[in-house]
This record gives sequence, structure tokens and C-alpha cells, in this order.
Amino acid sequence: MRVHFVVHESFESAGAYLKWAEDRGYTISWSRVYAGEALPPNADEFDMLVVFGGPQSPRTTREECPYFDSRAEQHLINQAVTARRMVIGICLGSQLIGEALGAAVCQSPEKEIGHYPITLTEAGLRHPLIAHFGSPLTVGHWHNDMPGLTDQATVLAESEGCPRQIVQYGNFVYGFQCHMEFTVEAVEGLIQHSQQELADAQGKRFIPLGRRDARMELPANE
Repeated sequence: MRVHFVVHESFESAGAYLKWAEDRGYTISWSRVYAGEALPPNADEFDMLVVFGGPQSPRTTREECPYFDSRAEQHLINQAVTARRMVIGICLGSQLIGEALGAAVCQSPEKEIGHYPITLTEAGLRHPLIAHFGSPLTVGHWHNDMPGLTDQATVLAESEGCPRQIVQYGNFVYGFQCHMEFTVEAVEGLIQHSQQELADAQGKRFIPLGRRDARMELPANE
């Protein structure tokens, strides 16, 4: 299987998704957009598209972030959906899926950074690919927003701070607002580049108290 990763920042890591693909011997390709690497020209280039997170929003313009082209990524997602490719979006990636399919990104009720449980919905508990996760399941979080919902979307998991943690948009299309890809490297990279964000967010319900607490509270998948 050919897996293509779209990564938006040098401090964002493919983490456990990369290990999953490598362990299975899949062919891996990359669009490290922060380094100027191009997106695939079309969905013929891959069997599975994984779009990762970042500090951007689906509404971030090229003027605001020259290397991030939200419209181009949404176009690629639409091509992949039409071609019946597997599409996974994480954090920003999940919001891009929603926008690509016509559902506007929304602000989450709570900003979440840390290590908090998600709970499977009734649909999640019945889902053949999700039910085995168990419920509740403690996972990583680092977000302000959450993906929009199309008429066909099904919420498979939620948390106390965010009602849209895992969303199914189609048979092969899933958005994860939560971070199941976190490894030690991924967590450390985020913390190193987010000291001001952590300081500015102090006092909110789902925010660690500082760098040390952030490292302790963010899960790492080995």
C-alpha cells in the first residue's frame, strides 16, 4: 500500500502513524510543505492520504503562511475522496477534511492541551474499526478548533472539552481531532515550539501548568 503524509511544520511529527506504515512495509511518500515539498498532483499517487496538524487554520491564507495552501490541500482531499482512497486527518487535517466536504471549521468549546480521555459514542461503540479502542481512552490533545460536520458525518468519539474528537465522513474518510500519533519525539517537538502558547493559555480548564507538566501529561505511543 502507498501511504502519503502531508506534514505542515518541522516540529510536527508523523509519530505512531509512521511506525505503523513502516512496520507493515508500506511505501511512504511525503509532502513536507514547510520545506517547500509539493502536494501530489492527484490521488493516483497514493492509496492512503494522511494530513497532519499544525498551528494553521483551514482559513489561513497564503499571505499569512506562504507555504500552507489550504485550498490546494482541500482540493487534494476532494480528489482522494472521489477516488475512494483512504483519507485520515489529524487535528488541522480533520478540519481540512470537513472544509473540503463543505462543513466549516468550528471553535471547540474548550482549548485542550494534554492527556485527557475520549469517550466513544454509541456509533463509535458499534463501529468495526473503532470499537476496539475501548472507552474511555486517554489520548493526546493540542487544539483550539474542531472539524465541521457534514450531513453524512458521524461522530464516533467525544471528550469533556470537545464534542467532535473522531468523525467519520465516509466509508474511507476519518477525522481525528485528538492526537493518537504522539510519540516521545512528537511531544517534545511540540513543547519546545509552544512555550508562549502554553504560557498564554494558563488558567484554562484543559491546559497543563507548564513545560514539565505538559511533558508529563501528554501521552507518548511507543
